[in-house]
Amino acid sequence: MNFPTVKKVTTHVLAEMKLRGEKITMLTAYDYSMAKILDYAGIDVILVGDSASNVMAGYDTTLPITLDEMIYHGASVVRAVKRALVVVDLPFGTYQGNSKEALNSAIRIMKETGASAVKLEGGEEIKESIQRILSAGIPVMGHLGLTPQSIHKFGTYVVRARDDKEAQKLMNDAILLNELGCFAVVLEKIPAALAEKVTKSIKIPTIGIGAGKAVDGQVLVLHDMLGLTTEFSPRFLRRYHNLFEEIKKAVIQYIHDVKTMDFPNDKEQY
Repeated sequence: MNFPTVKKVTTHVLAEMKLRGEKITMLTAYDYSMAKILDYAGIDVILVGDSASNVMAGYDTTLPITLDEMIYHGASVVRAVKRALVVVDLPFGTYQGNSKEALNSAIRIMKETGASAVKLEGGEEIKESIQRILSAGIPVMGHLGLTPQSIHKFGTYVVRARDDKEAQKLMNDAILLNELGCFAVVLEKIPAALAEKVTKSIKIPTIGIGAGKAVDGQVLVLHDMLGLTTEFSPRFLRRYHNLFEEIKKAVIQYIHDVKTMDFPNDKEQY
């Protein structure tokens, strides 16, 4: 397989893409095999998301996944990637309220996975953690809007920042993340008009998930867009495949072939 002859994606490359109006593509990955496919396909950014808690471990929320588990997934992805920028989520409880712990968590991810950046959820409330991580030379991607690690605070996964007060806070937080030195910010499940306003108000790229088309890039959870998961169907999700059904059919056929002694045949044995 010939690898695309495209330069390594860096935070600087993403900034250049925003300046020239080229959309940024981002998908999640959690293992070597899937990450290799995404990288060969030419994805710009691979997010090792704490959504691994849901799609890989089967938890209802992103809260249970640990730093050690995120490092395992991150290292698996990095070993597969030659071109894409790899970003790893700092999991719940590793950065909120303790900037020293945040730095230690970020350092562990960078040293033990080989990733290029970390992602944190929140704005003003995690300002000190972001500053401390950035002071160590570690690139930070922000995340505003629906922040899944705060699900128990919100109590629901509905669209965020519909009212003026929350919309203004989100705008203020986006401007803050820009001023602090974050290289990009994910905007999740917010009104398209607000996402467009934020995108035009800050210099760093915005990556949307359920935030309309005026953002600088898009991200989806790989298992959702490939149809490996079936129970999650928000409006913003476009399924590009139905791998759940395709894989199920293949397994049913395999079971049939083994039971009927069709597999292995004479050409499939030594």
